[in-house]
Amino acid sequence: MNWKTRITDLLNITYPIIQGGLAHLAYADLAAAVSNAGGLGQITAMSLPNPEALQKEIQKVKQMTDRPFGVNFAIGQHGRLYEQMVEVAIAEKVPAISVTGGNPKGVLDMVKEHPIKKLVLVAARRQAEKAEKLGADAVMVVGQEGGGHLGRADTGTIVLTPQVADHVSIPVVASGGIIDGKGLMAALSLGAEGVELGTRFIATKECVHAHETYKQAILDADEHATVIIKKTLGTPARALRNSWTDQILQLEAEGKAFEELREYIDGHANKQYIHKGNADSGFGWAGQGAAGIQDIPSVQDLIHSMISEAEEIRNKWSL
Repeated sequence: MNWKTRITDLLNITYPIIQGGLAHLAYADLAAAVSNAGGLGQITAMSLPNPEALQKEIQKVKQMTDRPFGVNFAIGQHGRLYEQMVEVAIAEKVPAISVTGGNPKGVLDMVKEHPIKKLVLVAARRQAEKAEKLGADAVMVVGQEGGGHLGRADTGTIVLTPQVADHVSIPVVASGGIIDGKGLMAALSLGAEGVELGTRFIATKECVHAHETYKQAILDADEHATVIIKKTLGTPARALRNSWTDQILQLEAEGKAFEELREYIDGHANKQYIHKGNADSGFGWAGQGAAGIQDIPSVQDLIHSMISEAEEIRNKWSL
């Protein structure tokens, strides 16, 4: 079947499927696998230590695929400057970038004179409208079902996606709780022209930086397995529930400030769990869609199964 949308045209990909930025997990192996399978794979720039490391990772992807890929810039991280990283992406002529976690204006201004496709993650209609005015080529809309950092409102993907699609002229990508062909078809029916998957791509063979304990926790998850942390700090984010997140929530309930929470919520604590599997000394991001993830396939098999399921649904709808 033809899966042509404005997103596939914009990014020159076969299927309207984008891999999320995935802090400390989205590197060349995963990005190239997604791109080779017909989607858009991404590298996470701000998880790398310096511009030289990003350049090496981009060049590694280029050796592994001749398909388009992207670089994600999570610009809201404390104490990190992104300008030098963006300069590397420009110099390496990456096909696409995505901006998450902050005001995208600085990044969009840097790349506006270059033929790089620009995607911005938003969690509200007004953010999407602003991103369009700033020059974004597409917006990715994340609802409260998603893993990692979310919007401050409790709006779900099924409500937020059509709200945004009806108020911007650029293509919309739905994100949050989407793990399969059913989610893809639901997103398209809501006015999106593509989907972004995060948690689902963690539970794949090519996500080699994710510890088996982390992947197994995703497989074991049910609809109650995730919690929102950091809400009292104004930066809510969804993670798998474990003893570490229970401590975070207790500290938040006690009114602790950022400095008192820092060691519990920083990148080190995140990597303790997702890289080393230390469930008692760290945490891992995951969306509510984890409840529907039952296996750890190759990326190729995952995308093939998604498209096959979606095509079955399209055939039923056409009867």
